[in-house]
Amino acid sequence: MLTEEARNFNWLLSTFVNETAGVTDAMAVSSDGVLIARSNSHAAPESEQLCAIISGCASLAHAADRAMDGKGLERVIIAMKLGFLFVSAIADGSCLGVVATRDGDVGSIGYQSTELVARVGELLTPALREELKQLAASG
Repeated sequence: MLTEEARNFNWLLSTFVNETAGVTDAMAVSSDGVLIARSNSHAAPESEQLCAIISGCASLAHAADRAMDGKGLERVIIAMKLGFLFVSAIADGSCLGVVATRDGDVGSIGYQSTELVARVGELLTPALREELKQLAASG
């Protein structure tokens, strides 16, 4: 049985996708590239590759931040012809990946992602992270 915190975490991701114009998917990924949680809209077979991409982007951005003494990572935005991938740091080293269509307002999605990171960062304890990883791994 899921704890209330796990249900809240998953609800926050799914609600973010459903209520943020242009957003199609959202995933929380650990610093080592393991899926923590995903919105209801993301298909499981694609998750592993996207987790690796999100984690790799965050790792590269953290390295750039250290090299340039940037005082911390906020967000990476990858612009593609058909959409965007936003990667935001969560306080514990995990990160949030958000997939959006090209029609989405980049500023609004960035702002809403920052708000979501603040909310999930408060919830994401080590115990909850492990519970969510086990849930994500089970399918």
